Amino acid sequence: MPHSPEDKKRALTRVRRIRGQVDALERALESGEPCLSILQQIAAVRGAANGLMGEMIEMHLKDELVTGETTADQRAARMAEVGHLLRSYLK
Repeated sequence: MPHSPEDKKRALTRVRRIRGQVDALERALESGEPCLSILQQIAAVRGAANGLMGEMIEMHLKDELVTGETTADQRAARMAEVGHLLRSYLK
């Protein structure tokens, strides 16, 4: 969860944009748009989701590893969690 109001607003804006893209994709499928158009929309949704993931990872790293008062052991544990998340995301 983004901690600052600005980060939260930015993440929600991205989510709403993705929702709009998914809604457009659904409409294209329902109306029988050509496959190429649908594939382009899927690529746009995927790119938007990847952008959101990247931004959320950056926020998380900033909040959990850069700012705040944590010990070296706590930072190492959190970094291991992020590493696991990234590996599963990149599969």
